[in-house]
Amino acid sequence: MKIKPLNDRVVVAPEEAQEKTSGGIYLPDKAKEKPLMGKVVAVGTGKLLDNGKRAPMSVSKGDVVAFGQYGGSDVKIDGKEYKILHESEILGVIEK
Repeated sequence: MKIKPLNDRVVVAPEEAQEKTSGGIYLPDKAKEKPLMGKVVAVGTGKLLDNGKRAPMSVSKGDVVAFGQYGGSDVKIDGKEYKILHESEILGVIEK
């Protein structure tokens, strides 16, 4: 199954939550923090402007992005978790 985001939405595959701390302590599921970064797997066509044209998206497929803890909607497709965000909910692109 594939998902195609509409307008200015972006589908992100969040990073896996850390299983243990830097000190080596394993965390139970409830103690794990929600991931705040992920890889863009699909991008919409862009926001529709008043003049009928579309604004270009500032992220593209394959980018690693940072987003807010409570932003977007969580969806599960083929057993894998994804997050659907508006482009404005993305805080930045992580460059390496």
